[in-house]
Amino acid sequence: MRSPDDILPPQGEPHVHSRENPFFNGLLRGDTRSIGMDSAFEFPVSGSGQSLSRSASDIGNTRGRNFVLDASKHVADFPEEDSFSDVLEPFALPSSGLKSKDARSTSLSFQSVQSDSSIGLDDQTGSPESNSCLNEEWENFHVLDFSQRSFAERKSSQLRVPLPQSAASFYNGVSPLMEIVESCQGIERLNLYLKERRDDVSAGAPGRFLHAVIGQDSSDVGSLAATIMYAFYLNETLGDDQICTVPVINMRRADFSSHVDLKWLLHSCQIDEASLVFIDEIDLSYYDLYGSLKLVLVNGHKIPLKQEALKEAVVEIFSCRKGESVYPWVRDVTFAQDCSSCTLLAEKFALNFPQILAGRGFSRLLLSGILLDTANLSLPHCTSKDKYMATLLINGAGRFGCDGLYQILRYKMYDVSDLKVTEILRKDFKKWTRIGNPDTAGLRFSVSHVGMSSIGMPVGQLLDREDSSTQEIKLFQQLEKLRVLTIVSGYYDVDKNFKREILVSAESVELKKNLLHFFNSNASQLPLKVLPLPGLRNEMSAFEINKFTTRKNVERLLEEFGNTLKG
Repeated sequence: MRSPDDILPPQGEPHVHSRENPFFNGLLRGDTRSIGMDSAFEFPVSGSGQSLSRSASDIGNTRGRNFVLDASKHVADFPEEDSFSDVLEPFALPSSGLKSKDARSTSLSFQSVQSDSSIGLDDQTGSPESNSCLNEEWENFHVLDFSQRSFAERKSSQLRVPLPQSAASFYNGVSPLMEIVESCQGIERLNLYLKERRDDVSAGAPGRFLHAVIGQDSSDVGSLAATIMYAFYLNETLGDDQICTVPVINMRRADFSSHVDLKWLLHSCQIDEASLVFIDEIDLSYYDLYGSLKLVLVNGHKIPLKQEALKEAVVEIFSCRKGESVYPWVRDVTFAQDCSSCTLLAEKFALNFPQILAGRGFSRLLLSGILLDTANLSLPHCTSKDKYMATLLINGAGRFGCDGLYQILRYKMYDVSDLKVTEILRKDFKKWTRIGNPDTAGLRFSVSHVGMSSIGMPVGQLLDREDSSTQEIKLFQQLEKLRVLTIVSGYYDVDKNFKREILVSAESVELKKNLLHFFNSNASQLPLKVLPLPGLRNEMSAFEINKFTTRKNVERLLEEFGNTLKG
């Protein structure tokens, strides 16, 4: 055994503190003496006048504690022109970028801490010149590779929603202006699968059965995530080369641009939107005609009305409620048991491919569906399985945390700041179809006479978005082949009173008068007050509803009026 004298440094040699090593760069960033840490690194040895330096491992163990103490002394510089400051309103960020007394309580205001490997071994002084060079490099796009995983840093300015404080934001260690994008092998594998299947569909999937996984026509996050993920799961588990399993997004590609929440989520998860197959890009009736179509329904027990003619091709139903009637010929039925369909999918992946859930992008897609289906795990029907799977997928929330991710998605659902008038009208649009009069060949086709768009702003604000707003409304009406388009507005005014307004756009002035007469005959349900808005066409009128009325009541009246129209 070595004696204590062997451990002491040689007599007469100057002692150099080991914390000057650039490996402990984090200790150089702040003056430890200002926080009373001198005694933590040196202490007297009895019987000797020398000071004993602590080992590198001891200093390494204390480095994490010093980081927490030291990092709170620095505040990141936020550009005034960047809109990300809107995200951090509750945190009272200093705009000058100087040190602030309140900086210690601001969880997202820490200066970016460089990694040890980013400092050259020659740089032992931490000079302002070298730091400025590092800061310039930090602003650029980096890709770092650690054990076959890569991370990218990019500017993030797409958020304008106040985020709650979270531990993930506190310990992330980078500026909130930067977004850390981690490569995900599961997402890479998913993107490869989506691209291959889109190529198969473009080629007509010759000699194979088309196994189309399709959700309801309600374009929400849960339906999108379940459609993509269940198709991918079936592809990985079936292992049949004679089956081409394809997720079909039940909306037109042109309509997808108005769903800001879906586009943000796919981009955040690094899923290639161009590789997706939308309902208007594939002719399912063609495959059904030749007997090669197999349909898998997701999030419902009945096929959507638009695809009613294909119902006999249904072979499986995934995630329907108990007690709902299903097609009698379908034997493969998975009941949701009151939990989210994304919860069921997460459970399947956890049992069969648990390693794939470690990727942030892959787990974020499933986690987003669970959070929105259960209102952030707060709805009464939220089950313990929902909460368990949300905890298992917590890595998908990233620096935002579950609360922050949920708030971002909710905000994006109603964000129309970058949308045009036609995209706002298409975002929440519904139309009623009926069987029209026979043509010269005696055939009858379904026609759409009445449609309704729901918006979350005053009608006047919609008209003020563009100089040609009224023309855009008429163009949207013509594209949808509607005789009557009703825009239903619901919003809260400055006094936080709920307001309901409608704008009616008819095919002709006479048809508009007929609709207004129909509304007047139902004045007890829909009392109207004229809104004097300038610039409206003769076949347009705007009204305020002087009674609390739900959209369901307006829908019912419009459907009744549509049935009275001839065509």
